[in-house]
Amino acid sequence: MAVIGIDISKQKLDCAWLRDVSTGKVKTRVFPNRRQDFPRLLEWLEHQTGEPQEQLHVVMEATGIYHETLAYWLHAASIQVSVLNPAQVRDFSRSLGVRGKTDKKDSVVLARYGATQDPEAWQPEPEEVRKLKALAARLDALDKDIQRERNRREKAEFAMATDILRSIYDILLALTRERNRLQQEIDDHLDQHPGLKQDRALLQTIPGVGPAVSLRLLATLRSRVFESARQAAAFAGVVPVSWESGSSVRGRPRLSKAGNPKLRQSLYMSAVVGISRNPDISALYRRLIANGKSKMAALGAAMRKLIHIAYGVLKTQTEYRPQAA
Repeated sequence: MAVIGIDISKQKLDCAWLRDVSTGKVKTRVFPNRRQDFPRLLEWLEHQTGEPQEQLHVVMEATGIYHETLAYWLHAASIQVSVLNPAQVRDFSRSLGVRGKTDKKDSVVLARYGATQDPEAWQPEPEEVRKLKALAARLDALDKDIQRERNRREKAEFAMATDILRSIYDILLALTRERNRLQQEIDDHLDQHPGLKQDRALLQTIPGVGPAVSLRLLATLRSRVFESARQAAAFAGVVPVSWESGSSVRGRPRLSKAGNPKLRQSLYMSAVVGISRNPDISALYRRLIANGKSKMAALGAAMRKLIHIAYGVLKTQTEYRPQAA
């Protein structure tokens, strides 16, 4: 199978076909990052490698939204695609002793990663989940804008700036109307997909998980197939990472923070609420504190426990039932 690394930016695609793993010989080419140019990219790959589409393996980094169009297009063309965490690629590059950073060098590193590390194949998200994530992200953005205008309104009221207040009220009204419209669109989308609607209702049976958190959990846990709750927690970035060396270096464990930061923010707030309202979270938190753990470490464990509970609720399709004695 031919391995191709593609470094993706907003404007271009730097491609590197690894011709020989042992010698590191590569063939490179740059294409515009535009859908109409993707067929030319595929023609070049087939011509250079001499392999059919089914024998091509393209490796790329997750780069915001800029990699998504190409990843979906290649997958639809029966090409194996791997989408890597940029942190993994950065660490791999350091292990190779690569100095400096250019798009061409990055594409070669991606190709070598694909040839030597055997990354798993990427699977596209279900279309209904992809749309839900986009709607939820837009809702988050509107909430931030509304909060900013409220903060400005408070300052303007204190300064008695009447003319400015009128402008702020107009903007707030427009933002609130759009938020209500978007919330209705999310509700309609869930109504059109009863499975997602049922999943969200199940998640909200967990004490501490409200409408906003359940939406983020739903978008995360249904975005791909997780083999276990621990895998889901690792994807969300709430697993502990140790920092030890020999007998003298004993760093405090921290969360990996490899996943969506907005999801972790929501889980943190849910964990805080769950300490007083969720029997399982409360029991775990108090036990860890009694054993000498710091409050932040106990809260991290509570966040991880919430992911485990949410995974179990969706897997069994049953409402939350407390397990703590």
